Amino acid sequence: MPLPRRAVAGAAARGRTARRVCFLYFAYGSNLLPARLQARCPSARVVGPALAPDHRLEFTKPGRDGSGKATLHPAPGAAVPGVLYRIDLADQPALHAAEGAGHPNGYVFHAEFAVRMADGDSIAATYVARQRDAALRPFDWYLALVIAGAQAHGLGADHVARLKSLPHVPDTETENPIRRAAIAAFDRAGIADYRRLLADQG
Repeated sequence: MPLPRRAVAGAAARGRTARRVCFLYFAYGSNLLPARLQARCPSARVVGPALAPDHRLEFTKPGRDGSGKATLHPAPGAAVPGVLYRIDLADQPALHAAEGAGHPNGYVFHAEFAVRMADGDSIAATYVARQRDAALRPFDWYLALVIAGAQAHGLGADHVARLKSLPHVPDTETENPIRRAAIAAFDRAGIADYRRLLADQG
């Protein structure tokens, strides 16, 4: 899939220069949506689109709410679209906490993960599931977060269409605090009804 062209030249060099105070983070799941990530890491700023080469996107990571969350899994020849953010190191503990880094069912933090940008390869941090369960499905609001983020960054019609085709399940726990945080992110992003993201096939 061709990368959308944006002003990303020199991103890797800038990340190295500022390594003591910030880090590059590759988002591919719900953190694609700026309103979602910036609620966790206020310093997060978009660098540009990137790919995770030789990986595929799955929703097999067991979530604390019993649903499937996004993860990367090795798949030679495949690639997962995402976005690079630059984040202050001071915000890293909050991101670790949100991703459950270090917990048995959380994500594993990868400090040096290879990504591909429009102007060449780079290294960024990301999170990958510690455990996988192929029987899991994402909640509707979670999948909608990923779709909203992919659309916000112009990650390609094919990628968005594939996301919309994925099976998902409704979250019947309307007071689920994780769901409520997602709804707040939709509100900040100006999305009145996340269900339309799932239903719209245009």
